[in-house]
Amino acid sequence: MDWNKLLSNKRIKQSKIADIRNEYESDYGRIIFSPALRRMHDKTQVFPLTTDDNIHSRLTHSNEVMSLGYTFGLKLSKSELLQSRTGKTELELLRIFPILLQGVCLVHDIGNAPFGHFGETIVSDYFKRKDEEEHANFYNLTEREKKDFFHYDGNAQGLRVLTKLQYLDNPFGLNLTYATLASYLKYPNFQEINSEAERRLKSEGKLLSKRIEKSKHGVFASEEHYFSMIIEECGLRLNDRTLRHPLCYLMEAADSIAYLCMDMEDGFNKGLFDIQYVGECFGKNESAIAKKIASTCGDPFLTPNAKIVNIRISLIRYFVDLAFRNFEENLEKIELGEYNMELIREDSDKVYKVLESFCKEKIFKSREINYLESTGHSVFIGLLDFYIEFLFNPNPKYVQRAKNLISKSVISCAIEENLVEIGDRKLEKLIASLTMDIERFAGNADYIAEKRKEQDMLSTKHKRFSEIAKDYEKMFKRQFFEVFEEAELVELRTMRKELYEIAEPDFEDLNDYYKFRIILDFISGMTDQYALDHYQKISGQKIS
Repeated sequence: MDWNKLLSNKRIKQSKIADIRNEYESDYGRIIFSPALRRMHDKTQVFPLTTDDNIHSRLTHSNEVMSLGYTFGLKLSKSELLQSRTGKTELELLRIFPILLQGVCLVHDIGNAPFGHFGETIVSDYFKRKDEEEHANFYNLTEREKKDFFHYDGNAQGLRVLTKLQYLDNPFGLNLTYATLASYLKYPNFQEINSEAERRLKSEGKLLSKRIEKSKHGVFASEEHYFSMIIEECGLRLNDRTLRHPLCYLMEAADSIAYLCMDMEDGFNKGLFDIQYVGECFGKNESAIAKKIASTCGDPFLTPNAKIVNIRISLIRYFVDLAFRNFEENLEKIELGEYNMELIREDSDKVYKVLESFCKEKIFKSREINYLESTGHSVFIGLLDFYIEFLFNPNPKYVQRAKNLISKSVISCAIEENLVEIGDRKLEKLIASLTMDIERFAGNADYIAEKRKEQDMLSTKHKRFSEIAKDYEKMFKRQFFEVFEEAELVELRTMRKELYEIAEPDFEDLNDYYKFRIILDFISGMTDQYALDHYQKISGQKIS
């Protein structure tokens, strides 16, 4: 891997900085001010729909991950190995690594649906049932398109949020640097995932050599083009494989450290276990850190709250040092795509296993979480049922009612990324419909004359649309390589405006894949409480 490419400060839509910040610092500002980040304040971390202000939301979790990312950034900047790899001094790297990792860590969960990771499972199972039922509109999607729903993942949704759904009249979203987007891509994969490949090979009597980047379905069909640009720009292709960006391993480590340590603290604050139980769990481990934790649990001079905070601090320090040591020692393997595990899982002291087992047994299996996740299941299914029934209804009145409830920017984004295709298809369809009318009423001269006049007008419009579209697409793609001056931007906007005026594209003109995409874009962007309120209103359980 070439670190100059890995740290590319170019963007999908080329732009230039107009202030004192560098490109990575600009990324951070764009992220901080994004609506999608704000909405994370009311999205589940572990405990859905909790009213306890001491318990973590996705936003507080992401802030803590960001803090750990900053620490990793400082360590990278001081590392002689990374200074050698990049050819930059510590001072130069201090304005690259810390801020880049802060930004990536802050958005690592930005695509997560309401009600946590359970929401992803609900979506995947729901659409598998739709396919089995041969639901007309879903059944007719391509196999590639269906994968986006069968293996629905918040990481793939996050890429869509970052590159498109923060909609500002163009399909570029926050338009972050390639380095930030590549570091975000936890699963740079839209091919067969490990679990599928494992089942296939098992039936053939073979074993799978698992690749970490193929653990999940990390890219939707709608973002494949941008994904390819990111991978090419950062040099992440190796033969037939697409590799993870090295910084992604550190983002993943920051995430795992934060959620394991803070979930333990949240569980304690919720009264799911006492400090004695923590001491018993770690007391079975012979490592120095485990002995320190067991000793802290038995300290007669500390309150239980002080003990759990001290334990959290000790564990975070331990895992940060472990992760960074593993990163440096395995950097060559990472660059060759040969390191296929999380940094904190490679732990000879097995402290990770103690903490992971602890959280699984005492937190994730708790009755409160299961009750609230069951509520989330009912809400999510109810929302999906409602919007699919209404938006695919043959009666346009149902479609209009559902459209009026969906965020306009979500629909506009889908139209924008398909503008030329749907405009062309719509005009061709209207012309074909008029042709059929003319043939059907061949004996009515006045009617035919009127319809031919309409047909001629539409044909003229279609021709004009095609001419503009050709120039528009050519100029649009230039933005990938050039920074436009104001005059060029005005010219592009003028062409875009005329395309909209000629075709008048709307939700109904989109193909079925994008209609389903809109439904999930809208629902996945909801906060937990908004999803619950919205469901109660559309189901008649609540009036206002």
